[in-house]
Amino acid sequence: MSEENCNHECDSCGAENCSSRGKIEKLKTHDLTTFKKIIAIISGKGGVGKSLVTALLAVGLVNQGHKVAILDADVTGPSMPEAFGLNGYQAVGDENGIYPGKTKNGLEVISANNLLDNPTAPLVWRGPMISQLVGQLYSQVVFGEMEFLLIDMPPGTGDVPLTVFQQIPIDGVVVVSSPQDLVSLVVEKSINMAKMMDVKVLGLVENMSYVLCPKCGEHIKVFGDKNAVEVAKKFEVALLDELPLDPALAKLVDEGKIESYKGPYLANAIKAIEKM
Repeated sequence: MSEENCNHECDSCGAENCSSRGKIEKLKTHDLTTFKKIIAIISGKGGVGKSLVTALLAVGLVNQGHKVAILDADVTGPSMPEAFGLNGYQAVGDENGIYPGKTKNGLEVISANNLLDNPTAPLVWRGPMISQLVGQLYSQVVFGEMEFLLIDMPPGTGDVPLTVFQQIPIDGVVVVSSPQDLVSLVVEKSINMAKMMDVKVLGLVENMSYVLCPKCGEHIKVFGDKNAVEVAKKFEVALLDELPLDPALAKLVDEGKIESYKGPYLANAIKAIEKM
């Protein structure tokens, strides 16, 4: 492969003297798009509520007066459009680029689901194609002038997280966990990956941390109460917030009305992002 056509996949390349070997160029945003800070919400395992945390962070930042966009990088399991009532929005484009969906409060959202005629149609793609799509959503979507871009990452440490960390200028990550021992173990992998890629870890959010008793208000630790504290201490990161199992939140997401949430959840994580 000639250097001018380099795809930076050095392991499969025979050009031993290529000056680009080992170098991966950062993706650029669209000419009409700017972000002051880019935050990735990550987890080593699926099903821990990473998308819920992303949505609540976005809503909280918007309620504080910030201009926020969400890039749903979980291509094979997107949930952002549904949470914000945009599942029926089909992204349109022109000679300038692709336009994201907008909520009533001005939050901008783009997802693979917004590119499909049928949002229930599966994208049965291999990793490189999915990674390429995520890069296109970042570089070809016209978000405008925004303060924060939140990237809802797929679980694990595979192709897409690697692409995002290597090619998008991430300013920090929020790690999402839940109290089970197995989840805590794989969350350590995400924290280690972020540190390997020299990305700042803003802190840890533990989802499903407790159930709030509707009668007395007691915090009931269904899965125990030691894991998040131990993981945060081990890796010297802040335990930002503990998010409960809350049926009201689940209902808002199912109804596409998460933007109507005005409560105190994730206040510390929101402050950590604002302080950046």
